[in-house]
Amino acid sequence: MSAMTPISREHFYINGQWVDPVGKGVLPVVDSATEDVIGSIPEGVSEDADRAVAAAKAAFPAWSSRPLAERTALMTAVSGKMAERMDELAELISHEVGMPLSLSGLVQVGLPMMAFGSMESVAAGFTWEEEVGSSLVVREPIGVVGAITPWNYPLHQIAAKVAPALTAGCTIVLKPSEVAPLNAFVLAEIMHEVGVPAGVFNLVTGLGPVVGERLAEHPDVDMVSFTGSTRAGRRVSEVAAMTIKRVALELGGKSANIILDDADLATAVPDGISKCYLNSGQTCSALTRMLVPRSKLAEAEELARQAAESFVPGDPFDPATRLGPLVSAAQRDRVRGYIAKGLGEGAVLVTGGAESPEGLEQGFYVRPTVFSSVTRDMTIAREEIFGPVLVMIPYDSEDEAVEIANDTEYGLAGGVWSGDPDHAKSVARRLRTGQVEVNGGAFNPLAPFGGYKQSGNGREFGSFGLDEFLETKALLL
Repeated sequence: MSAMTPISREHFYINGQWVDPVGKGVLPVVDSATEDVIGSIPEGVSEDADRAVAAAKAAFPAWSSRPLAERTALMTAVSGKMAERMDELAELISHEVGMPLSLSGLVQVGLPMMAFGSMESVAAGFTWEEEVGSSLVVREPIGVVGAITPWNYPLHQIAAKVAPALTAGCTIVLKPSEVAPLNAFVLAEIMHEVGVPAGVFNLVTGLGPVVGERLAEHPDVDMVSFTGSTRAGRRVSEVAAMTIKRVALELGGKSANIILDDADLATAVPDGISKCYLNSGQTCSALTRMLVPRSKLAEAEELARQAAESFVPGDPFDPATRLGPLVSAAQRDRVRGYIAKGLGEGAVLVTGGAESPEGLEQGFYVRPTVFSSVTRDMTIAREEIFGPVLVMIPYDSEDEAVEIANDTEYGLAGGVWSGDPDHAKSVARRLRTGQVEVNGGAFNPLAPFGGYKQSGNGREFGSFGLDEFLETKALLL
C-alpha cells in the first residue's frame, strides 16, 4: 500500500488568489483503500459561493472579448502542466477514488489532458458565425457558469466543463465533489501558474445542498452544468428553474449490452465484464445489463464467471490489481445492499456476493459479482448500482432484446455485439440512448457524451461540448 502524507487545503481559489473561507467547517478526505484520512478541505457556505460568482461576473467582459487564440493557448498550457504533474495527480486520484494506479494515469489524468489539449483544434473547426439569408448569426459565450462535478472521474468531469466553458469565453465557479476534491486544488494551481486571468476560474468546495444549491439558484450564474446522480440532477433543475438559467445535466445510467445470436461470445462476454467493472463499476456509462440469447445463457454465464473472477480486488498501488475499492463506506454498503436485494428477489448468483473479499476487511472493497436469470422487473435490473455488479438478462428474440434495453428510465449508453457489423449498427440505431458501443467500440473523447430520458440533457466533449456554453445571436442586416 502506498503511504500518503495528509494534505490540508485551507483556502479557496477566488479572483486569482488563495483566500480564507467564510465558513469555518472542515471536511475530511478519506483514502478508499485504507480508510485513513488523507486530507481536508474547507466546508464552504453560501457567502463563499457569492464571492466566487462576483469574481467570475467581474472577469467575464474582459475574458469573453479576449481573442480566441489566446484563450485556447491557455487551455493548451493547462494540458502541458497537467502532463508535468501526471504522476502526482494519478497517485492522488487513486488514493481518493480507488482506481488502480496502472489505469489512473491513462484515464483519470490522460483524458483531462486531452480535454484541455483538444480545445485549440475543436475551436478552430467550430462554426462561430454564419450568414443565414440577410442575417449574420453569431455564437457568444453564455456568461458565468457554475460547474458541479462528481467523484468517480473527478478531474475528467471537471475538465469536460472547464475546458470548453473557458474556451467559449465563459468564466466559471467550480464546486467539485467533497469526496474526491484534492485534485481540483492542483488544477487551480495550474490555472494560476499558466496565467489564466483573475476571476476566470474559481474554486469553492463544500456540500451540494449548500454551495451547489447556491450556484444553481444564484441570479448572476447564467448556466449550471452538473454531473452526478439523477436524484441530485432533479434538484439542480428545480432550483435553477427560478432564474430560467440554462441547465446541462449528465446523470445516471443502467446501460444494456445486447449480445446478439451471431456474436462471438468468447470475445463479447469478457469485454462486457470489463466495461461493467471499469473503476470498480463506478461509471455512469457502465454496461451493467448484459442481454444474452436464452439458448446461450449457460455458455455466457461460464464466460462471465471466468472473466469476473479474473478481477481480483486489491491494493490500487499493486501493479497486478484490476479492481480497486469503492470510493466510500456509504458506497460500499449501498452496493452490498443491492447484492443482497438481488439474492432476495431470486436472481441466480454466478459469482461474487455481499461478503467482504477475502483478506480485504480494511478498505471499501466489494466482490466482483455476476447475477444471471435476472428479470426486467427486479431491482438490480432497474436501479443504478454503481459498483462491480453485472446482471445477465436472457431474451428470446432480437425485438425483445431491444425492448428490454429501452425499458428503463435511463438512456446514457449501451452496447451491441454481432458477427455482422452492419447488423450491429442497425440494432444500435434502435436503442434510445446517447452513446452505443458497436462490437466493443472504444471511448472517443471527442464524440458527444450525454443521455436521453432521465440520464440528462446536453452533451459534453468535442464541438458538441463547446456548443453547450454558447448563446446564439442573430444580427439582422
